[in-house]
Order: sequence, then structure tokens, then C-alpha cells
Amino acid sequence: MKAEIHPRYFTSTITCSCGNVFQTGATKPALRVEVCGKCHPFYTGEQRIVDTQGRIERFSRRFNLDG
Repeated sequence: MKAEIHPRYFTSTITCSCGNVFQTGATKPALRVEVCGKCHPFYTGEQRIVDTQGRIERFSRRFNLDG
């Protein structure tokens, strides 16, 4: 196996927008995510729409829906 071709591997700190922080292995020392297992609707059981960049409003305008 060739030396020095693989990226460095860190114990990474993952920070979610909900405030949850956990550790895992990754090629970057720190990562920020929008949705994690603690706040994702599939795991929490709540119906919540995660809107990215106004897609819901754009869809509603396109089809003249009252949103």
C-alpha cells in the first residue's frame, strides 16, 4: 500500500442545528449538520417540514395553493 495517499482521520465533533453534539470519526475535525437523529422527523415521530431555500413557498406559488 502506498504511503501518504489517504486523508487524515480525526475524532470529529458533529454539531446539529438543534444543539445536539456528538463525536464520531471523519476526515474533518468538526462538522455542522442541519438535521440529526435527535431532531429528524422520522425518529421523533412528529410531522415537521424541513424547508430548504423556500422550496415550499415556491411550490405553493407555482400551483396557486393557499399555504
